[in-house]
Amino acid sequence: MSNVLQIFICISYVLSMKCQRVIRLFKIAVSCLHVHRCKCLVRQLHSAQSLPAPKALRLAYASYEGTRSHSASEPLVPPLIIMHGLFGSKGNWNSLSKVFNARTVPQRKVIAVDARNHGDSPHASEHSYEAMAQDIRQLMLDIDRRMERVALLGHSMGGRAMMLFALQWPELVDRLIVADISPVSTSNSENTMLRYFEVLQSVTVPDNVSLSAARVLADTHLARVIPDKGVRAFLLTNLVQKADGSFRWRMNIDALLTNYHKITQFSIADGLKYEGPTLFIAGGASDYIQKRDHGHIKQLFPNAEFQTIDGAGHWLHSEKPHEFVDICLDILNRT
Repeated sequence: MSNVLQIFICISYVLSMKCQRVIRLFKIAVSCLHVHRCKCLVRQLHSAQSLPAPKALRLAYASYEGTRSHSASEPLVPPLIIMHGLFGSKGNWNSLSKVFNARTVPQRKVIAVDARNHGDSPHASEHSYEAMAQDIRQLMLDIDRRMERVALLGHSMGGRAMMLFALQWPELVDRLIVADISPVSTSNSENTMLRYFEVLQSVTVPDNVSLSAARVLADTHLARVIPDKGVRAFLLTNLVQKADGSFRWRMNIDALLTNYHKITQFSIADGLKYEGPTLFIAGGASDYIQKRDHGHIKQLFPNAEFQTIDGAGHWLHSEKPHEFVDICLDILNRT
C-alpha cells in the first residue's frame, strides 16, 4: 500500500470522529509516512476515541494589568498565565504577579489562576493534568475568545499542567516557564505530601471562634507532624470560615488524595513536542528536577534551558523571590 494511501486512510479515520484529542494525535502522523507508524497511529486513534477529554471547569483567577497607556509602536504581547502547585492558590502569587506585570517589556497582562479543587475554583472528582490543561484552554476562551497565544508559568503541579498544555496546544503557547518540577522524575518529598493530607484531614476547630484563633489551634495540631513553620503557614492560608461560623479547607482534600497518583505521574502520548522557548528553574536544595532528566526533557522540549537557584528549596519563588523574578524576566522579555 502506498504512503499516500496510508495517509488518506488516516485522514478518513480522523474525519469520522469528532474528538479534539484524536485530531491532536493525527497531527503527529502527518509528519510520519512510514507504514508501521500509520498502523500504530490507527491504534492510538481508536484508543483516544474511547477516552473522551475531561470536562473543563471555569477557573477563578486574578488579573493584573498596567495603568500606563499602550504606545502604538509598542507590540502587543501574549499575557502570562500562572498556576500554583499542590495546596496553593492564586493569592500565593499576588506579589510576584504585580512584579511581572510591572517589569515585563513590553508589558504583559498577568493572570494568576486557582487550579481546580483549589482556592476559589470549583471542586470536582476528577483531578488530572489533562483536566487541568483543558481548564486552561477554557480559561482562555472565557477571558477573550480572540486570545491567540499565552505565556505560561507553573510551579510543581501547576508546572506539569502547563507542560501538558504546551505539548497539546503548542501553537497557542508563546513561551513556557516550569518551576521546580520535572516531567520525568518524582521527588522523595512526594511521600511527605501524603502525611500532609492525613494531618489536614484530622484537624478539628470549634465553630464560632475568630479565624486567627482557629489558625492558632490548627497550627498547634499541624506542628505535631509538620515541624517547618513556613510550610504550616502556607497550608493554613487554606483554612476559611463559612457563613455559619464553622471552618473548612478551601482545597478539595478528598479529591486530591483520591487522585494523588495522577499528580505524581506525568504521562503523555508519543510524539508530542513543544519547540518554543522553555525554561526549567530548579531549587538548588530540591530534588524535583534531576540533572539526569535533562536529556529526556530535551526530547519533549527541544529548546529547554535550565537554571538553578542556589539555596532554594521546592518553594523557590517564595524563598528566593528576587532571584526567581530575575530569571523569569530574562526569558519573558526576550524578543
